[in-house]
Amino acid sequence: MAIALDEEEQETTKGKKRIWVHEILKRRKVDGEFYTLCTTLEDHEEKFFIYFRMCSYQFNILLSKIKNDITKQNTHFREAIPAKQKLAVCLRFLATGDSYQTIAFSFRLGHSTVHSIVVEVCTAIIKQLLKEYIPEPKKENWEQISNDFWEIWNFPNCIGALDGKHVVIEAPPNSGSMYYNYKKTFSIVLMALVDAHYKFIAVDIGAYGRNSDGGIFSNSNFGKALERNKLNIPDGKPLPGTSEKTPFTIIGDEAFPLKTYLLRPYPGPQMYADNTKRKFNDRLSRARKVVEDTFGQLTQKFRIYSRRMKILPKNADKIIMTTCILHNFIKQHGNIGNSTQLSKSILIDTVHNIIPIPRQGGSANRDAFEVREKVKDFICSPLGQLPWE
Repeated sequence: MAIALDEEEQETTKGKKRIWVHEILKRRKVDGEFYTLCTTLEDHEEKFFIYFRMCSYQFNILLSKIKNDITKQNTHFREAIPAKQKLAVCLRFLATGDSYQTIAFSFRLGHSTVHSIVVEVCTAIIKQLLKEYIPEPKKENWEQISNDFWEIWNFPNCIGALDGKHVVIEAPPNSGSMYYNYKKTFSIVLMALVDAHYKFIAVDIGAYGRNSDGGIFSNSNFGKALERNKLNIPDGKPLPGTSEKTPFTIIGDEAFPLKTYLLRPYPGPQMYADNTKRKFNDRLSRARKVVEDTFGQLTQKFRIYSRRMKILPKNADKIIMTTCILHNFIKQHGNIGNSTQLSKSILIDTVHNIIPIPRQGGSANRDAFEVREKVKDFICSPLGQLPWE
């Protein structure tokens, strides 16, 4: 039986290349994890969920969406790896964070075959699912997000919580200090805007780690689109129970600049001197926690974030985007399975490999200060105050 081969599984003799298959790989259908374990897991939903980070129903939906893109034809020289096995290999890689070599031994595949499978499947997921599960919001979508933030988190006119993280990677070859961040590791930046239901609205990936000292948001594609008003965001609406129109805003922490469309907390000294500012900060922090929790859920699902990625930046971008898409995909199709079964150590491990962007200074224009003051006054008024405050 012909077996799919890698470059590393080919030898050259007297100038001619001959095919050589290791005995371990010849037993793929006998000893390989896909054939010995994965098929058995389909009869044990709880175990299936722990293994793949999604239920079998979600797995099959995902497979149906990308099958045509990752299916190859058998030839006289080799048997193509089935699309289902490719998806299993990729999801297991994302779920465990194990090296390509470890996955290769488990599935009885070559090292470079696993690498190519992961890239191929991630590319297919981005191509087929990105616009469906992280679509560009329309005017009515922004308005619904704002309503959800008020009903769930009690923050008015909010259209998303924003945060950025450094994802630690191996030092890329010949990259100098481009990816070297303030924590003295190498990283690329994941910037994400999240709705009130822990789903990604927008994701911006790929900024150099060296940009950590400032300007990450302003120089990102997402930041530029916001500044130029290119995201279909409505002009605003009156705060609940009022008549004066107020802009829709995104909320972030001290790492972000104060803008008319982006609110950050009051500085510490101001907060301690003014009780109304403290209340505003508390309310903003409570609503902004949704983005921190979303990153927490992402790292719980995909242990790839618990280890330093030994991947070229261009492939790391694809893998990060794929996990964000799958996060929304799993939520949209029902987050079946008990997430508490996922080891709590995942979050502990990822503390060192998902790094916050640092706090940034900077000035803001008067309009930005006025928007924040208006929201603060509303939160502290009878219309916006909560019973327990």
